[in-house]
Amino acid sequence: MSEIHIPELSLVVLIGISGSGKSTFAERAFGPFEAVSSDHCRGLVSGDTTDQAATADAFDLLYYLVGKRLDRGLLTVVDATNVTRQARAGLVRLARDHDVLPAAIVLDVGTEVAVARNAARRDRSFGAGVVRRKAADLRQSIRRLKKEGFRSVHVLHGVEEIQDATIVRDRLLTDRRDDHGPFDIIGDVHGCLDELLAMLAELGYDVVTDGDGLAVDAVHPEGRRVVFVGDLVDRGPDTVGVLRLAMGMTSAGHALAVPGNHEDKLARALDGRRVQIGHGLETTLAELSAQPDAFRSRVHDWCRGLVSHLILDGGGLVVAHAGLKEAYQGRASGRVRAFALYGDTTGQSDEYGLPVRLDWAQQYRGSALVAYGHTPVPRLEWVNNTICLDTGCVFGGRLSALRYPERTTVQVDATAVHSEPARPFTISDPVPRGDDELRLDDVVGRHVVETGTLGRVSVTAENAAGALEVLSRYAIAPRLMSYLPPTMSPVATSHRPDYLEHPDEAFSTFAEQGVGEVICEEKHMGSRAVIHLTPDDGAVYTRTGRSFFAPELTATLLERIRAAASAAGLDAELGDRLLLDAELLPWSVKAGPLLREHFAPVGAAARLALPAEVRALEGAAGRGMDVGPLLERTRSRLQDALGYDRAWQRYAWPTDGLEGVQLAIFQVLAADGASFADRDHTWHLGIADRLVDADPALFRTTRRLVVDTSNDESRDAGARWWLELTAGGGEGMVVKPLGNLVRTRKGRLVQPGLKVRGREYLRIIYGPDYTEPGNLSRLRDRNLGRKRSLALREYALGLEAVDRLVAGEPLWRVHEAVAAVLALESEPVDPRL
Repeated sequence: MSEIHIPELSLVVLIGISGSGKSTFAERAFGPFEAVSSDHCRGLVSGDTTDQAATADAFDLLYYLVGKRLDRGLLTVVDATNVTRQARAGLVRLARDHDVLPAAIVLDVGTEVAVARNAARRDRSFGAGVVRRKAADLRQSIRRLKKEGFRSVHVLHGVEEIQDATIVRDRLLTDRRDDHGPFDIIGDVHGCLDELLAMLAELGYDVVTDGDGLAVDAVHPEGRRVVFVGDLVDRGPDTVGVLRLAMGMTSAGHALAVPGNHEDKLARALDGRRVQIGHGLETTLAELSAQPDAFRSRVHDWCRGLVSHLILDGGGLVVAHAGLKEAYQGRASGRVRAFALYGDTTGQSDEYGLPVRLDWAQQYRGSALVAYGHTPVPRLEWVNNTICLDTGCVFGGRLSALRYPERTTVQVDATAVHSEPARPFTISDPVPRGDDELRLDDVVGRHVVETGTLGRVSVTAENAAGALEVLSRYAIAPRLMSYLPPTMSPVATSHRPDYLEHPDEAFSTFAEQGVGEVICEEKHMGSRAVIHLTPDDGAVYTRTGRSFFAPELTATLLERIRAAASAAGLDAELGDRLLLDAELLPWSVKAGPLLREHFAPVGAAARLALPAEVRALEGAAGRGMDVGPLLERTRSRLQDALGYDRAWQRYAWPTDGLEGVQLAIFQVLAADGASFADRDHTWHLGIADRLVDADPALFRTTRRLVVDTSNDESRDAGARWWLELTAGGGEGMVVKPLGNLVRTRKGRLVQPGLKVRGREYLRIIYGPDYTEPGNLSRLRDRNLGRKRSLALREYALGLEAVDRLVAGEPLWRVHEAVAAVLALESEPVDPRL
């Protein structure tokens, strides 16, 4: 049995004439969705897999599908004959465009076997001559596949060898995600051995010397390892000493390294290739010329063996000499290696003759921390979860290191100016970005926010602009706006004759997703509120970041909340900083203008017009006129209108300052240094009950019921409870997974809650007459897919903001996720859902 080794992320091109068994091989050796077949694409676009007239369209589709899979980082197999250079060239370009390695697997079954197989197939009408011509093309192809750009070529001869072959997926050399450190990442050394030894001592390493007293290794007593970001050579006083130590550490497993542009150039020079001797290379070559051949050969092999970048700690850390933007991380191509070595340049030179570089870090939004060097900077500065560790040691600056995962830095001063820089270098330049400094680039334009629960969430430029408008004109101070609550999706549409929404659909949805227990929480008809409580400050704000009350009244409210939290013992248990998710009642506190300008006029008009219309029709009926159906319809409209009027008035009552205002707390989002998405909802509501006990005038209880989704009696009890709530004028309930943050059996994020609104309350949303059979029938066609997607994305962003807050990340990182929630609110979704 032969093994075919292919990169874990690659574009695999199957090459073989018709009848060579490519589709059978692909089906056996790869996953059900990994192979994209030209025949299948031909069938999709024409309805006939053998329609050669549809070939161009079929390959357009094939290229599109392959591109989409490679975009998502998925291994992809192309199942087509691919026996001509022209056909393969497009696929090699596609691999390069997506920065993945192209691999070729040739299935050479033999011409006569292929001829016999095609003759036995009813769907193939071409003769043996076509097969033999293609076989000749195949034989010519095998010799030049490497030159065409395929990184690996595997040729299988004969039926048995093809049947016995197995696929082995190799990790890219850059992929060390299972290596979790801890690490000490050291910036550009450039031959400064004394400073490197001082740094290792500062980091706690014990240096090992050989019989001549030369440093050949360094060992940390706690098992930490060094990661060198490259540019160990050139310019400094002892490149050979640095190389001896670095090579010894990597050989012993006490260090990792990525190449810098100076190592790359040194390797090419040692290869005998023509390179420009300068920028310190002349010094390095002179030092190496005095060393034994074996040492020079070892240096050459070591430099040649370094891979472009390293992905470490489950993907949480990336080390590359010049940095690496997110799209290139974990990819392999000449373009990726060039970026890792040289960064992004304009192709122009500045007044000092140095390349003009593009600041990729300012646009970086990836979740992985990127540590790099290459371009000396006067001070260490965190830029969008990246840090440049080249602080110009060889130019008289400092040698810098980053401790990971601690994210703390260590620096040692240079002992001298070992090399004069081409560009003036000083250590008293730019001030690092402050933790509370916000920048426009963080929230405008099309961008992506990485979340820990849902991965990448995209924000369009248009939606970002809308969020910025609200934030800049109406929102409270960003330091107090650490979270915005997500929208909530309604339950699936009910098919019961008189209901648009019913609890049983919620129970069924969660049961199908493997959620055994749910909690039904009374839905308070108020306004969603977030309470950010600090020892001497805070805010109570809306879903769009606006304060509910003027500053003086807000301060009074916060003091009452603070006093209740203290009386309930929350300050001792959780700390004196709380972030709470709540409902503020009555609805009229926030929605007063809406009630006055929309709901009240509709109700008033109905009460004035419809009774008079009923009386007129009753008079006409008394005179013998045939108005019976119209009279009944009008009476029904009157009852619907009165129901509408009663519905909205239940959620409005007069308030005077805080008199009449209530808060219903349903989730503790965060406290001092901790978040609570992993606590079940009974814990959260238990905290809320303690606040109710401490100040029952301000806080309102949330009634609830736990339901077993697999038990019919329990589900029936939940439905009856909902009917009782809504019959008494309640808005309805929210059905949530009891465990709070829950995933399906396949790992997908479950909706945090589904709202089930009462029959009468829905009159406010859909209009007084929505219960008419024709209207209900039309409303049942509502599409919930977009709303559910929006709810999940906003939920993930909210959790991300809270996680960043409790982790002590800079304000701009928290605000990035918060602003994204507000941006998504601009997506075109039916506001009635």
